[in-house]
Amino acid sequence: MIARATTGDQYLLGVGKADITGPVVELNFMGYASLAQVGTGLRQRVYSRAFIIGSLTNPEDRFVYLVIDTAMGDTAIRYGTLEGLAALGAEYSMYNQSNVAVTGTHQHSGPGAWLNYLLPQVTSLGFSKQSYQAIVDGSVLSIQRAHESLEPGTLSFADTNVTDANINRSLYAYLQNPAEERAQYDTSTDTTLTMLRFQRASDGLNTGILCWHSVHGTSMLENNTHVTGDNKGVSSYLFEEAMKSDASAAPGFVAAFSQSSVGDTSPNVLGTWCDSTGDPCDFEHSTCGGTTEDCHGHGPEYQKLDLGVSSCYEIGTRVYDAAKALYDDFDSQATAVVDPSVRFYHFFNDMQYYSFPLPNGTVVQTCPAAMGVSFAGGTTDGPGAFDFVQGDNSSMAQNPFWEAVSDLLTTPTPEQVACQYPKPILLDVGQMHVPYDWSPNIVDVQSFRVGQLIMIISPSEATTMTGRRWKAAVAAAATNQSIVTSTPKVVLGGPANTYAHYAATPEEYSVQRYEGASTLYGQWESYAYIHLSTSNIGYLAAGAGQPAQGTYPPNNVNVSLSFIAPVVYDNPHLFTSFGQVLDQPKSSYSIGDVVNVTFVGANPRNNLRLEGTFTEVQQEVDGNWTTVRDDHDWHLEYTWYRDDVLLGSSHVVISWETESYTTAGTYRIVYNGDAKAPVTGTISSFTGTSESFTIS
Repeated sequence: MIARATTGDQYLLGVGKADITGPVVELNFMGYASLAQVGTGLRQRVYSRAFIIGSLTNPEDRFVYLVIDTAMGDTAIRYGTLEGLAALGAEYSMYNQSNVAVTGTHQHSGPGAWLNYLLPQVTSLGFSKQSYQAIVDGSVLSIQRAHESLEPGTLSFADTNVTDANINRSLYAYLQNPAEERAQYDTSTDTTLTMLRFQRASDGLNTGILCWHSVHGTSMLENNTHVTGDNKGVSSYLFEEAMKSDASAAPGFVAAFSQSSVGDTSPNVLGTWCDSTGDPCDFEHSTCGGTTEDCHGHGPEYQKLDLGVSSCYEIGTRVYDAAKALYDDFDSQATAVVDPSVRFYHFFNDMQYYSFPLPNGTVVQTCPAAMGVSFAGGTTDGPGAFDFVQGDNSSMAQNPFWEAVSDLLTTPTPEQVACQYPKPILLDVGQMHVPYDWSPNIVDVQSFRVGQLIMIISPSEATTMTGRRWKAAVAAAATNQSIVTSTPKVVLGGPANTYAHYAATPEEYSVQRYEGASTLYGQWESYAYIHLSTSNIGYLAAGAGQPAQGTYPPNNVNVSLSFIAPVVYDNPHLFTSFGQVLDQPKSSYSIGDVVNVTFVGANPRNNLRLEGTFTEVQQEVDGNWTTVRDDHDWHLEYTWYRDDVLLGSSHVVISWETESYTTAGTYRIVYNGDAKAPVTGTISSFTGTSESFTIS
């Protein structure tokens, strides 16, 4: 039992938030790896949220925990962020490789084409500097804002249980773990939400919360093409909105929901069903009639057939409700963070044939990265194609065409085949280096400590049992080596820093469902991570130095291929002008109605409007028009349509799904756009405004 303290030690604390929304149209989304999922608009802007924790007495002892609304942390994004921080000058020189963690919320509904390695670039047609730079610039800005807000304060943490926001999508694999180990837990997913509260000393107001909770960012379905932060984006949005009128919260309150042991979780809590028959999917392989395409997980509002929008909002709300209830009763449950020391470490580890001892002394090794056949089977959140299925560890060719294609790319060596056993290798990505590396072999090893709170930073999506083993091992090592002065609290955040796909347990790996097939470095990968964390725990001791950084991974930003067509020009149709309203709103609506307005548009890739907005709902108040909704609001949707490629014409539909809390009054819709001239390429901004309408 962790002893509670009423007053903790003081630290230097800062929080910050910034917009990272990249191109919302004509770019493949990152997450489902579906060629057809190309952006057509925006439902919710995405953000970077930065948390800085530092020592009051030693300014070099501080770390940055970054939570970005992307599918994952990434090597290129981290390199770019560190370069951006260095460019800010000497005041930011303490932020470096050792103490900056870049974690992703793992949402699957944001712009892609920004990752460092070739494999995830395939479906996005390569690399987009614009998409990449939006994330980097916003990440740096959020850290800059957190740095500028630094002041003394205290930290406290508490847990709550969220029982209705995730299920295990690979229960068959989870059940391969030892029965006596599973019996220690009430659930097959990690349902714990841990909240860390930031409270400034000057006035006792709370400046932010950093939460860890495990649920895949796959509430928005594979056929959704509007950018969102998915369920964690909803949770953050609801919490930050609530804090605007909460007396305990400081202005600019930041609420982040960091991903944790996400690997085998799903927000599709109604289970998996065959679309054509309504029967449950096959338990072992997640198939319907032997194929995967018909088997889908159902979210709580699946029957609404709205691309996952309602289910996403519901799951995000369930997590928010639990977090808000915990926050409201926080002081009666929380444990203060004590011990003024702030420590961190980071280094790179090459996973190619990395040898290490298991806890029982047996020496094993990891392997060069490889994807198994069942990787192509996908998951029940996003099934694969052709005839690949989950749970295949046969050495027989399941799909002869794809076997031939993968062998043309590279043929695994006998040593690699033996190392990855029982995974049948589909893509030997760790040994594919043309035109540049397909996947990482070098991973970031990183952990943070403030007082008795230890943060594991995972490059992979840890499954539920991997996360449990990892956290327990780190807690034991921290206690045994007297790293902490009280009972340690260990949390796990990821996927972070570089994207190393999954980390399944050896038992889960043995049945080669999607998570096992996507465990890059072989069956002992999860134990390698645990060994790397526990054997380096001494670097978290007060006064400890830093390990050697090791071999740096490549930075492929400037060598990555791109087949993404640029915006050539914009042209309105004859006798129309940019921003002109084509379809006006009705004169009156009832609360709960959807207001639609259509404008003559231009390509939003011309100007991402970072820290700004494409859309506005304005309300007339005392004779003045006041903006009451914009791009960050969930219920205001922006959709862009290409009318004529040769002419360069397009139109925009702005839809306001009026909420139950909408106040009666007079409103209008505003569209902010930017057009690229045909000859000069000059980009000019414009604004369109609808006629007014009433809501009652």
